[in-house]
Amino acid sequence: MSRSPPNPVPESLAEFYLTTPFTLALLLVGNALAFLVGVRYYLATMPAVPALLWPLYGDSPTALALGTLVLAAVVPFVGYRLESVPTNRILAALSTLAVVWLVKMGVWTFVALNVPLVRPDLPVDLYVGFDRDSLWAYWGILATHAAFVAEALLLARVGRTSRRLLVGAAALALANDLFDYGFLLGLPLSGHPPVRYEPGMLLGVASVGTTVLAVAVAAAVLPRSRPDSADQSTDGAADP
Repeated sequence: MSRSPPNPVPESLAEFYLTTPFTLALLLVGNALAFLVGVRYYLATMPAVPALLWPLYGDSPTALALGTLVLAAVVPFVGYRLESVPTNRILAALSTLAVVWLVKMGVWTFVALNVPLVRPDLPVDLYVGFDRDSLWAYWGILATHAAFVAEALLLARVGRTSRRLLVGAAALALANDLFDYGFLLGLPLSGHPPVRYEPGMLLGVASVGTTVLAVAVAAAVLPRSRPDSADQSTDGAADP
């Protein structure tokens, strides 16, 4: 039996959250509510973006949707051991994308909301503060997006990846960066999230940096699929 890759989330804790009906239901409901809140953030600006590009535009909702699909794939195995969840190609692809997008959006949000990191010419308190608005617009959003990273590490316990999947996820994430910040290079693309300031080159470069970091984290925490395990079916689940 191969050694599991390093992950701050213990396997026993992941098994509790992902195979206990109540906790898995809480995760699904929490993701659904967070998805709706995230979509609401983009609603005013989404009509200007072609519908086919909404998954690239709605960064955080897309990350939550991918994570929710992985959670949904675990539902039939509630009550079983975590090792009973099959490692097929679809789940491997979903878990790779989910980990990359969740980590990317968790880290990107921290960078984007701490405005001096990317726009030192703007007031420090554009987001940061302790008034009623900042309690959600800064502290609340930071807390929820920190949970993105925690969920990514949790899902890594049930996911798999491969070099090909990591390259594919990296290409899609970089395409997301190009869609968001291509206007900085003179391209006819400008799908960046509706932040309270005009994004500049620093935020664009930082976004690419979060992509590199997210793919590196996925490579580190997701077990590698064996050639024969990618085709494994859902048959033969172990006894509870």
